[in-house]
Amino acid sequence: MKLVLGLGDTGLSIARFLSKQHIAYRLADSRIQPPFLSDYLAESLGSEPILGDWMPTLLNDIDEVFISPGIAQTQAIVVWARERGIPVTSDIELFSRYAAAPIIGITGSNGKSTVTQLLGEMITNEGKKVAIGGNIGKPALDCLDDDIEYYVLELSSYQLDYTQNLNLLAGVVLNITPDHLDRYASFDEYIDSKLSLYQHCQHLVVNIDESLVPKKGSAKHFGVDMPKQSTDFGTVTCHDSCYFLKGDDVLMYVGDMQLIGEHNVTNVLATLALGDQIGLNTDLMVESVKSFKGLEHRLEWVVKKQGVDYYNDSKATNVVSTIKALNALIDRHENIVLIAGGIAKQEDYSELLELIDQDVSSVVLIGQSAQALGMGIKKSSVSYADSMDEAVSLASDMLNDGVVVLSPACASFDMFDNFEDRGRAFKQAIAG
Repeated sequence: MKLVLGLGDTGLSIARFLSKQHIAYRLADSRIQPPFLSDYLAESLGSEPILGDWMPTLLNDIDEVFISPGIAQTQAIVVWARERGIPVTSDIELFSRYAAAPIIGITGSNGKSTVTQLLGEMITNEGKKVAIGGNIGKPALDCLDDDIEYYVLELSSYQLDYTQNLNLLAGVVLNITPDHLDRYASFDEYIDSKLSLYQHCQHLVVNIDESLVPKKGSAKHFGVDMPKQSTDFGTVTCHDSCYFLKGDDVLMYVGDMQLIGEHNVTNVLATLALGDQIGLNTDLMVESVKSFKGLEHRLEWVVKKQGVDYYNDSKATNVVSTIKALNALIDRHENIVLIAGGIAKQEDYSELLELIDQDVSSVVLIGQSAQALGMGIKKSSVSYADSMDEAVSLASDMLNDGVVVLSPACASFDMFDNFEDRGRAFKQAIAG
């Protein structure tokens, strides 16, 4: 019998799949009211859920545990399972056992959702049927379909932690910066989690600018400088204009893409390299880059209102993401008001605070970490708000022209369900 741990989006997808395959299981969640309980009960998937504190008896007669990625390896139920020699497996590994089409895996501290979506659109542009899922959109198991020709999966470190066997046609680790350090004993442990993706790949795509990713001679490389090999991807700047390159061949003018920011230049290079690695047509990939508008909540332009541009970057839940967003906007705008705050992660915020003092005119802080962040800002004007509506109102009153950007550099769970909920609240506040 199998044990499914966690009744969130992932746990529900595992239960659905096991029920469809007529595989016996029991399901447990340490919460009394898990978020997808009503959905599970409505679908009559078979096993009565066991709710409340984990008990060792949950593991009786269990030969494999399928676990939701939000459950840490230090939790008692995981420790007990491993002490008994019971495999603890991700939904991603279960998916891989049944997927008939090639799988491309994408991980990294930042940019993985953008690269995943863009690669999916490139494959679609070739007339191929693609499913996009994993840590973005649908859970992987909900994507399984005999008609699919490619699967493109965004993979988090949490998912990789519980994956021992995964057959990837190609994969990339975009970058590694300190994140989720509340979950890992050290940064080195987090690095190892990300790099484990490459153990599962037939073909590797490597960011040559990322010092923490080991360079491999057999890989396809990308980076912001001139490519060193004819098969690699990079850029060149000529007369103040920047161009994407494959080897010595010019692909397109960077300014022709709708995404903004240097980080998105790197994201596009990664996607081009992945697409090339799996045999996509270069001209069609370039068409996809030019038409791609980006993803919601990721430096998403919302509206221009009374001379002020509003950007929703709610997905920026760490320092590096917010720094990249600010740098992208600083290149284009003089007056910037930043809305930030939430639950601060175990990161060094000093570089971000210095950038704010140097280039951000005003900051509106919200959430649990507001006062602590405010104490680190010495030059820029700082205000505090108790709600997103108040934050947007304060920020809007500070400008006649320029930019208001929500880029929190913090997790959202003190005030919102998730970063999507926070981003929607920001847009609703703008709409009034």
